[in-house]
Amino acid sequence: MRIDIISLFPEFVAQVAGHGVVGRARERGLLSLHGWNPRDHAEGNYRRVDDRPFGGGPGMVMMIDPLRACIAAARAAEPAPARVIYLSPQGRPFTQAKARELAGESRLVLLCGRYEGVDERLLAAEVDEEISIGDYVLSGGELAAAVVVDAVARLQEGALNDAESAVQDSFEGDGLLDCPHYTRPLEHPLGDVPTVLLSGNHAEIARWRRKQALGRTWLRRPDLLDREHLSVADRALLEEFLAGDGGTAPVETDP
Repeated sequence: MRIDIISLFPEFVAQVAGHGVVGRARERGLLSLHGWNPRDHAEGNYRRVDDRPFGGGPGMVMMIDPLRACIAAARAAEPAPARVIYLSPQGRPFTQAKARELAGESRLVLLCGRYEGVDERLLAAEVDEEISIGDYVLSGGELAAAVVVDAVARLQEGALNDAESAVQDSFEGDGLLDCPHYTRPLEHPLGDVPTVLLSGNHAEIARWRRKQALGRTWLRRPDLLDREHLSVADRALLEEFLAGDGGTAPVETDP
């Protein structure tokens, strides 16, 4: 997979690409990252890429021509078609489902805005979709691009040392949050490892993990369970969790 990042700070790409799962995906030839600076496609001595907004108001707006030329150069760098995404707080929320969808693309071009944003005409003409990583505003799209790169890179086949890790992540499969995890030491002043995890009984361990995932999702992200049609078995596990581990709040489910 190839990802091109259009940013006023292309050195950011090298920083993202050199660590963790993203770095490993690059080393294994599963992912390539390329940075593009719109200033390289701007005219004049000052290589200007922004100007004041029509209608007045604070801040500056990124101009059409430098960005359009930069996108064109990124597209032309490889013959495979590229999906162009603008990182914006006005975009659709970035979810695990969207990450998995994008991971199936052969090429992505991520456009990082700055200042007050990008001329709307450029977005309408060149951008396929806008994505937001949350309901807040950042100084630019670079951090959002890093989130997308990391989420997509780890879904490339062979990027993780254990592919099962991705399957068990929060929001994967049934959309629940992940269950708690423990490692050595067995005993600690902060608490001991739950006995069931030491039992060797895989059925009981799976049941405990399912119960914890249901309970944690109910307590922390009940909106996720609102969209779930819980089975009879899951309802029983959730009731058991709330009665014994997580409180006594009633479980609201569809009739």
